[in-house]
Amino acid sequence: MRLRMATPTGWRREGNLPAELTSFVGRTRLLANLKRHLSESRLVTVTGIGGVGKSRTVLRLAHQVRASYPDGVWFADLARLQDAGMVKHTIASALGIADQSSRAESETLAEWVGERDMLLIIDTCEHLIQGCAELVHELLEAAPNLKVLATSRQSLNLPYEHVVPVPPLQVPGDDPTESLFTNESVQLFADRAGASVPEFVLDEDNIGAIAELCRRLDGIPLAIELAAVRLRALSVDQVLGLLTDRFSLLAGASRTALPRHQTLRAAIGWSHELCEPEERLLWARLSVFAGDFELDAARFVCSDSRLSAERITDLIGGLVEKSILMIRSNHAGVRYKLIDTLAEYGQEWLEKLGQSEQMQQRHLEYYLSLAHRGEEAWSGPRQIYWFIRMRQEHDNVRSALDYALRTPGKEPLALTLLSSLWFMWVCCGFAREGRLYLERALVANSKASKERCKALWVLSYVRSCQGDSVGALAAAEHCSTEAVKVGDSRAVILSSKMQGTAALLQGDLQKASALLGVAIEFNTENKELNPGLLPAVVELAIVLTSQGELYEAESLLVDCLQVCVERGELWVGSYANWALSVTRLHTKRTDLALGNARESLRIKRHFHDTLGTLITLETVARIYAAVERVDVASMLLGALHQNWRSAGLPMLGAPFLTVDHEKCVKECERRLGVDGYKQAFVLGTELDLDEATTLALGDLDASS
Repeated sequence: MRLRMATPTGWRREGNLPAELTSFVGRTRLLANLKRHLSESRLVTVTGIGGVGKSRTVLRLAHQVRASYPDGVWFADLARLQDAGMVKHTIASALGIADQSSRAESETLAEWVGERDMLLIIDTCEHLIQGCAELVHELLEAAPNLKVLATSRQSLNLPYEHVVPVPPLQVPGDDPTESLFTNESVQLFADRAGASVPEFVLDEDNIGAIAELCRRLDGIPLAIELAAVRLRALSVDQVLGLLTDRFSLLAGASRTALPRHQTLRAAIGWSHELCEPEERLLWARLSVFAGDFELDAARFVCSDSRLSAERITDLIGGLVEKSILMIRSNHAGVRYKLIDTLAEYGQEWLEKLGQSEQMQQRHLEYYLSLAHRGEEAWSGPRQIYWFIRMRQEHDNVRSALDYALRTPGKEPLALTLLSSLWFMWVCCGFAREGRLYLERALVANSKASKERCKALWVLSYVRSCQGDSVGALAAAEHCSTEAVKVGDSRAVILSSKMQGTAALLQGDLQKASALLGVAIEFNTENKELNPGLLPAVVELAIVLTSQGELYEAESLLVDCLQVCVERGELWVGSYANWALSVTRLHTKRTDLALGNARESLRIKRHFHDTLGTLITLETVARIYAAVERVDVASMLLGALHQNWRSAGLPMLGAPFLTVDHEKCVKECERRLGVDGYKQAFVLGTELDLDEATTLALGDLDASS
């Protein structure tokens, strides 16, 4: 049984390849060569200068060969990553690994890849070459069916690596027998010119000038594309004339740079000079963003007395027209991105202008403000918007954190940003990353303060999500001690809640009940629903259910769900529905229990909540066993066994989950027999998380 459907990144069996946004021109021989080497070698590194088309060529190849990899082609972009220590985490995130445990990252990656027959593409390695080489070596040793395709300006220098240089495109004259009209440089220019100026036609009148232009640009794709976009305002002859002047000015400018590198810089510099002065300034300032960004972010970060926010709106349109900025539109809105090579050029200019520090500070201020807005709005009706928004802003948040942590005097701001983003670490799938940053920031901010207290209870929350109850308890107790010292009553209450969560995970129900009860009592009059009140209510209901106090548990959960509905809160609501399904299963109201569990799963799909989905699927398996659908229950147990491996510690190590899981396994074995159970279980191991969810929702026939 195999189900194919559109699912979020990280839940796809087929991988996460980006779409090809432009047509691909030429490179037929190179692609054939790369295919051959990829079939013969487990590691192929594509090298070449910036702008020569390494990433674009590899993306084309990946789309051509994706059917050859049953477990998908996966793409990890390291271009804007600054911290070598985050290489493993970034690749794990690209693979969609939802491991929230505290295991070593390389162990998680190796286990997830395991026996999978897959291709991993690591794009832009040159600035993190040592970390990339070490990780690739670890993964290839651990995973026999893995192949890696890397792009870099230099090789990884591994003994089994096959290096394939990407040359510039052929230019007119390279092959004397070739028609100018079929030359691949000319074809690329014509394709991009036609996209910029729909009425453009390649003909006998302009072929000579275009051929000379492509020769001047050494067949470098990025340089050709930058030249083609100038046809919006100039004729081909004018473009050639201006470029010729540009090159004559640069003659002898650098004796050390490679000629083709000079050509690319000349083409970028020429495009830079053809921009209006304000456009050049904005180009430089926009280079502070990592990944893509929204217009509001650009207006805040880049505006001052020289560039008004209103003017930036018009200038961004101009940079899009000139192909300096890429524009990306989807259901979530419009976002912009500087091509990496152009971002590097902008960063150099920003340094020359002496504005790098100023822009990085403004960038940090913007994401601090965004984090505060997200924190305040998280428990309301726009929760899904904030989930999507913060996942989109992941690269920029990371960049802001790195800047704050490496800049003397800014470390407290890193602590504030990290703490405000508790919902991002806990609810948006970044628990492992949140923990790494929080621990680093707490070391950098060792003096007791309210900001530090908040970071400690957030760290406790994150560790609980990883199933690290010992670490969670230690952070919560530390928070309580420091909160008393600095007079932070709110942190004292939240530390009680987090200690209660840790006690629940450890199976100490009496302690959990007392601590969670305190947190609820002191949070009841507080308008803040998260993370103190509603999660504590759900967790106390779990304690009560485990203690057999089912009426009290159900009453709490029904009230909790009512508040969630009134406020538009979905994330905790999904957990309340799950907990209610457990309570109703205990009272043998299986129809109601299944309804609550399915509602929980539907909500969790909006948040790609891997951990919560697995916990809920555990309960659905028990419900199906109770209604004598042990075939489905056994398949779900198989899917859970497989999917827990990539999510972290199975059942979070919590007794209230593990005991019920074992009971369900024994019941299925009793009903089906050991052989029958194993057969259904193995079928279930073929299901990815989305397929298992579809089965649990009753939308997939278990016999198909």
